[in-house]
Amino acid sequence: MASEDGAAGGAGGAAAAAGGAGGVGGVAEGGSSVQLPIWRMPSPMASPLGFFETAYPLKVYNSLTRTKVPFIPMKGKRVLWYMCGPTVYDSAHLGHARTYLSFDIIRRVMVDFFGFDVVLAMNITDIDDKIIMRSNERGISFAELSRFYETEFLEDMAALGILPVDVMTRISEFVPETLAYIQRIMDNGFAYASNGSVYFDTVAYQESKHDYGKLVPENVGDAGAVDEGEGKLEVESRGRSDKRNPCDFALWKKSREGEPWWESPWGNGRPGWHIECSAMSTAVFNDMADGHVDIHSGGWDLRFPHHDNEIAQAEAHFDFQQWINYWVHSGHLHIEGKKMSKSEKNFFTIREVLDDYSARQLRFFFLRHKYNAPMDYSKAGLAQAVALEKRFSDFFDNVKAKIRTNAVAGAAKWHAADGDHSEHVLANAIVDTRAAVREALADDFDTPAALLHLQRLVTATNKYIAAKEEKDETPVPYLLIQAGDTVTRIFRVFGLVFDYPIGFGDEGGAGAGREETLAPVLDAVTSFRDKVRAAARAGDTAALLAACDEVRDVSLRAAGVQLEDGKEGKPSTWKLRSAEELESEKKEEEAKRDAAAARKAEQRKIMEARKAAADAAGAVNPADMFKDEKDDEGKPAYSKFDADGVPTHDGAGEELPKNRVKKLKKAWAVQKKKFDKANA
Repeated sequence: MASEDGAAGGAGGAAAAAGGAGGVGGVAEGGSSVQLPIWRMPSPMASPLGFFETAYPLKVYNSLTRTKVPFIPMKGKRVLWYMCGPTVYDSAHLGHARTYLSFDIIRRVMVDFFGFDVVLAMNITDIDDKIIMRSNERGISFAELSRFYETEFLEDMAALGILPVDVMTRISEFVPETLAYIQRIMDNGFAYASNGSVYFDTVAYQESKHDYGKLVPENVGDAGAVDEGEGKLEVESRGRSDKRNPCDFALWKKSREGEPWWESPWGNGRPGWHIECSAMSTAVFNDMADGHVDIHSGGWDLRFPHHDNEIAQAEAHFDFQQWINYWVHSGHLHIEGKKMSKSEKNFFTIREVLDDYSARQLRFFFLRHKYNAPMDYSKAGLAQAVALEKRFSDFFDNVKAKIRTNAVAGAAKWHAADGDHSEHVLANAIVDTRAAVREALADDFDTPAALLHLQRLVTATNKYIAAKEEKDETPVPYLLIQAGDTVTRIFRVFGLVFDYPIGFGDEGGAGAGREETLAPVLDAVTSFRDKVRAAARAGDTAALLAACDEVRDVSLRAAGVQLEDGKEGKPSTWKLRSAEELESEKKEEEAKRDAAAARKAEQRKIMEARKAAADAAGAVNPADMFKDEKDDEGKPAYSKFDADGVPTHDGAGEELPKNRVKKLKKAWAVQKKKFDKANA
């Protein structure tokens, strides 16, 4: 209802009520004399700030400011994004997985959730000191080595479910553009040639209107970091002798014998590492935004000197103050609390990890951590990711089973609020979850918080279903569809789900023909029918029930179908699962049963041994129990006995002490009771 001020929630309504300025009224269409009521336009928000926050809800942690700031693209919804790619001299490892999976998730959120039109470019560094050294060690060309590992890297990215980039650049294909880029920096007075190489002049740059080291100013002057950025061959062959200033870095490196080279105005050489990204991003985006870029991303360790040098090169080239608007960096990855290193024997390639875990499980693992926070890769953390996948998978299976068994044309009425698990409670949980997930993703892509909200919705849905079952009522399928769809939509955004209405679907059947897909189930049904017919003709109820168990536990499991018997006459439900997963669970169940059977057998063995010992003990006459005892030397322990057979003298004929005789009489009395009981 409208308030006394006009339209609900709006100041515009008040104006309309006061004088009609905010309302629209008049006669009906067609000239009818019917007077229409005044319509009052709702006011979207109370202030311009509210409009701004609605128009730009996303906040991003910008490494340039070290704060979260509103994300505002340069042009509408278009986002120009440049991402540092790999140096392809070795197999991609877990650190690469962390970086590129994180940025794949962010990209999907920006495109599929916030509706941005992202153009993503990524470079491939196929000329570098490490590549040259490795190719020389193997006796092959740098191009052969880099192409091999580039292909492997792209295959690994596809195996992880990472979307292909829009533009991929190789520095080996952009040498002319790089030469022109360097020349313009020299023409602007920020670079100089020295002994066949070209260096960026950090002093001249800082003496101008520019700032050097924008991302990590505290690291400017760190000789170790500068040398690491220059590369081993550069430091070993030329040191710092060709530089004017210690912090200067190579834009063009003079090639020595055995290194690849290209002709240049300064002599034969090759591009430096830092110049690659500046030159290639400009080649891709210059016509779109005059050299400016919305986002630049990479690993946290690249901030200095690599990204700071990129900034200096680009801003010296264009002679402007801000090349990149948003710097986004992924956090460090450690293995069981330690830095990943081959010397620590904790270096894992992506392919090695995918041998033990699925791409979806790895994606869950990374989604559980903030993309820019340090994270620890551990078996315990992976086990939690696997358990989380299982929880959501069970949720999807249960929801789909309930929807199938409670047709959409069935229950629809929302009952009055009844405790915490009514239709109204679940409906509010769905709406609240959608809002909470949006708020989490708008807060610098907070995927851990988003997952937590989705887990709470799973809990609320499970409670609703359980409450309905307890009351023997039918859950409203429309609500279950909404709950499943809410989780599925976000999972589709995260790259966990593809084009399935609800849940993970069955990627294992992707691309398979109808006959190939249905064959295992049809085989199970056909075999079951044959056995049922034979049992029915023979009147064999036991065989009939055995056939039911076999189709549930063996045939359908092999086809990836989990069949669960209904309780108290209710219909059974089926769930699509991985055949391998079902087989693994079956083996675990069998192992538990075997272990339980072994424990029972061991217990029976112990009891039987005790009974045998008791039986044997009861067969000995107390009058004879001490006569055959031997001492430590194997001689008779006793030489004389009383009338009951209790020893009175030891083997040497010496009379036994009274306390010794007393103990022997107690033992004799115990045995007499056993003997009398056994022979009663």
